Amino acid sequence: MKDFKHAISFYTFSILTFPFKYMPLRWLYAISDFMYLIIYKILRYRVKVVRQNLKRSFPGKTEKDLRRIERKFYSHFCDLFVEQFYILHANAQKVQKLCRFKNVDMVNSYYDKGKSLVVAGGHYGNWELYGMFGIYLKHKVFGAYKPLANKYFEKFINASRERFGALAVPMKDTFRLAMDFTSKGRLFFLGLIADQTPARGEIRYWTSFLNQDTPVFLGTEKIAKKLNQPVFFCNMRKIKRGFYEVELELLTENPADTKPYEITEMHLRALERLINEAPEYWLWSHRRWKHSRNLSDQ
Repeated sequence: MKDFKHAISFYTFSILTFPFKYMPLRWLYAISDFMYLIIYKILRYRVKVVRQNLKRSFPGKTEKDLRRIERKFYSHFCDLFVEQFYILHANAQKVQKLCRFKNVDMVNSYYDKGKSLVVAGGHYGNWELYGMFGIYLKHKVFGAYKPLANKYFEKFINASRERFGALAVPMKDTFRLAMDFTSKGRLFFLGLIADQTPARGEIRYWTSFLNQDTPVFLGTEKIAKKLNQPVFFCNMRKIKRGFYEVELELLTENPADTKPYEITEMHLRALERLINEAPEYWLWSHRRWKHSRNLSDQ
């Protein structure tokens, strides 16, 4: 029964959005502007969550500043929706115009040195564009994702992620695949969205992030230390509507030499810095702080 409901919701969504496939980007942004009015002004989608997240993350900002960030976030959020359709259907040449990857030669130099790469990023900018690394890099690119309950939507989203040569891999299979590549001498670029919320029973580490006690996944650090491959952070900046820049920042070349949780702290501080630069481009509608820290938590 659940699968039937998922199918109905997906195909209803597909019918309603079918015309999007044939629209140029400027038309899609006009739709985004209309969606902003519906989602933010009328439906008030997760406004309480967004406001609570912003207020706790930026205790020093005025209400006026917080509302400005909120409005910009919802505008960007709607842009992400229409950009997803554009990425899925536009040809590679058009999609490449959405984003500039700045230090590709440096990244490819690690392939020439026989090094795989572990790369942490966040729900910042348009993270779906990370799949375009498959166009530019010598490494085999694969990215971990958290499976969705609705497998129809999951297939739809992964089709977009894999259009340009990257491979979408469920989080639970990421370490196994990395080990398999390593055992076969194949070099890979592993992208991890490292700012998701662990399930309560999976929490192993808490830290301060955006002025709040925050549980974090340790997968980036665990994989990097096990394989001892260079770790990067993916800086993505939205330069203007419809155009992003991506630059990889080296965190460490020798993960095995780092202290416990050091890599985790490094990529979280890098993301925190990025958010503070332009907070409207992070995914504030996510219930990132739904777990509270108890005295028994480590």
